[in-house]
Amino acid sequence: MYSLSNRIRQARGFGPMTQAELARQVGVQRSAVAQWEQEDGTAPSVKHMLRIAVVTGACFEWLATGRGPVRIDPAEATAAVVLEDYAHDHLEARLLEAFRKVPRRQREPLVSMIEILTRR
Repeated sequence: MYSLSNRIRQARGFGPMTQAELARQVGVQRSAVAQWEQEDGTAPSVKHMLRIAVVTGACFEWLATGRGPVRIDPAEATAAVVLEDYAHDHLEARLLEAFRKVPRRQREPLVSMIEILTRR
């Protein structure tokens, strides 16, 4: 298994980007990146490691531990939030809020009525 310093160097190579470019995107000095990439150097904070993963496209778990997939596969990524599950505008939000106030036993007929109104 590669060391953290090697994984950071490898992740930087995905770009590819220089130490200076990575430092700029993470918000640190180039010397910090140089330290992270030295075998006996310092380790980045979790905040900086997360930023490294984001800007390089590396998986955070792999970067931090050496386990799991190296890169994020967009085809297999799952959204943290599915926007379609939430109200799209103020009117939908009002409808949902009102619906939640309807007693459970009356909800099914209400949904059936709305479905009938939406048929063409």
